[in-house]
Amino acid sequence: MASMGEMKRRRDSIESTRQITKAMKLVATVKLQKARGRAEEGKPYAAFVYEVVQSILAKSPKMDHPYLKEREGGKYAAIVITSNRGLAGGYNSNLVKLVTQRNLPGDQVRVYAIGKKGRDALAGLGYEIAADYSEVIQAPLYNDAMEIGARILEEYKSGQLRAIDLFYTSFKNTVSHIPAVIPLLPVKTAPGETEGKVRALMSYEPDEETVLHAMIPKYTASLIYGALLESLASENGARMTAMDAAAGNAEEMLESLALLYNRARQGTITRELTEIIAGAQAI
Repeated sequence: MASMGEMKRRRDSIESTRQITKAMKLVATVKLQKARGRAEEGKPYAAFVYEVVQSILAKSPKMDHPYLKEREGGKYAAIVITSNRGLAGGYNSNLVKLVTQRNLPGDQVRVYAIGKKGRDALAGLGYEIAADYSEVIQAPLYNDAMEIGARILEEYKSGQLRAIDLFYTSFKNTVSHIPAVIPLLPVKTAPGETEGKVRALMSYEPDEETVLHAMIPKYTASLIYGALLESLASENGARMTAMDAAAGNAEEMLESLALLYNRARQGTITRELTEIIAGAQAI
């Protein structure tokens, strides 16, 4: 059994850790409230843009447009949104696992990293990091999403990329964060949609290809921006949950250590009393 001095030092160390985790939980809680509000405010716009594009595809299923075709010979692109910091449970590792489950050779994948944790993990696995936008996740702006969207659209049009997927963490509630992937390009009709199904009366000016060409940049930017906001909310929710669990574990360890310390202290007192009594009897 460890000495009382060692147990006291360990107790002080655990108590210090408990205070840190409690403070980090409080910070994450405050950030979560703000991030969740932004994520909820941004959802209607992203949903509307998505609905418009799906309506165009439903009305004109035979449309011939570069954004609707998978390119030949280009690389597969993955926009991966993680965090810049750890201590968030499985938040980052779950996203990395989702990317690696595609089972594509690293030299055939171009990663557009938003978040240092995902960037470092995927680079270590041999994936090409085509761009690093890690600073964006600190405070996502729509202009950031437009910049990222414009770059991938340009590289897609030039034939460098054959398909682009967006990996992020969907925010359901404070304790539920689900790794998800959205196919960005080529643009496809959503599962369950029927060719020719028209959701609303629609006319094009000047023509359907021109309208779709103008909508796609807004479509990609809105999906990327929505994913950024949901990922930020999910990160803080995951960190809050992880720090709450860590603080709880520290409490349990302190209780267990206090019990061991009291037993050791009681044993020491008993031994000293026995020695005193034995010495008195000897005299």
